[in-house]
Amino acid sequence: MKRYKVYGIGNALVDTEIRVDDAQLASLAVEKGLMTLVDRDRRSELLEALEGHLPKAHHASGGSAGNSLIATALFGGRCYLSCRVADDADGEIYLKDLEKAGVSYPLPADTDDPTGKCLVLVTPDAERSMNTYLGASEGLSIAQLDERAIAESEYLYIEGFLVSSATGLPAAVRAREIADEAGVPVAVSFSDPGIVTHFPDQFRQIVGDGVDLVFANEAEAISWTGTDTLDAALDALPGTARRYAVTLGGEGAICFDGNERHRIAPHRVDAVDSNGAGDMFAGAFLYAITHGHNFAAAGAFASLAAGTVVSQWGPRLERDQYGKLRDQFFDV
Repeated sequence: MKRYKVYGIGNALVDTEIRVDDAQLASLAVEKGLMTLVDRDRRSELLEALEGHLPKAHHASGGSAGNSLIATALFGGRCYLSCRVADDADGEIYLKDLEKAGVSYPLPADTDDPTGKCLVLVTPDAERSMNTYLGASEGLSIAQLDERAIAESEYLYIEGFLVSSATGLPAAVRAREIADEAGVPVAVSFSDPGIVTHFPDQFRQIVGDGVDLVFANEAEAISWTGTDTLDAALDALPGTARRYAVTLGGEGAICFDGNERHRIAPHRVDAVDSNGAGDMFAGAFLYAITHGHNFAAAGAFASLAAGTVVSQWGPRLERDQYGKLRDQFFDV
C-alpha cells in the first residue's frame, strides 16, 4: 500500500472568476477558450477594465493540478502536490485549501513575487478564457520536489502548463525520471490547445520515451499528434502513452486502457461554467483507477463529475457533493 494515491506537480494559482459577454471579451483582446500568460501590467489593465464586475467575482484556489488533486483527495484518495506559493495572504489561503482537502504540500517559498493568480472570464456559453499571472509559480523548480513522496505514490500527475516555465519544465522532467526509477506510472495532462501548439519540444521532454497515461481534449490530441481528425489522433496517441483519456466536451469522452477503447457517454447538463471541467475529469478518473476500478468505470465516473461541476459556478463541487457522487456511482 503506497502512502499517496497521486503525487502532482503544477502551478498554484488563486482564481478570480468574472462573468462577461463575448463583446467584452473581444474589447479586452482576450483569446476565447484559451490560457494566456500575462504580466503584472496586463493583469492590472484587465482588472481596471473589469472594475465594475469585481464585487460579484468568485474567488477560489485553482491551478490545473491543484484542482485535480483536490478532487481526487475529496473523493477519498490521499495526495501530495508540489507547488510554489509565496508567504502571503493568497499563499496562506491556497495551502489551507489543500490542507482541508487532505493534500500534502511543500513549505511556502522565500520570494518577493506574490502567489500566482488567474483571471478567468466566463461567457454565457459557459466557455472560460484564462489570463494567468504566474507570480511565485514561475519559480516552481526541482527544489519543490519530494523524491520520497513520489516513490511512495501510486501515480505521478504532471500538469502540462509547466512546459512554459524555465524552472518548472526541468522539475516536471525530473519528477518523471524519479517516478520511472521507482516504477511509479506517470500521467500527463496536455492542459490547453495553445500550450500544445506552441511548446511541442518541451512536451516531448516531459513525455520522454512514453508515459502511462495522457489526458487531453479533442483539440489537444489532434494538435499533439499532428493529425486532422479525432480518429487519426486516437490511432497515433499510443505512440506517446500506453493509455489515454480524451474528453469531447458535451459528447463525453473516449478512454483507451491499452487494449480496448471505451466510448464514455456524456453527463448532460445545462452548462454554466466550464472552468475546471477537465481538471475535475482527471481528478475523478485518477481517483477511480487508484481504487481498483477499470477504465470504463473511471471514464463514466469522471464524466459524471465533470458534468456536475460545469452545471454550477466555480471549478469545484461543494464539499459534500464529492462523497455523494462517489457513493451513488460506485454504490458504496
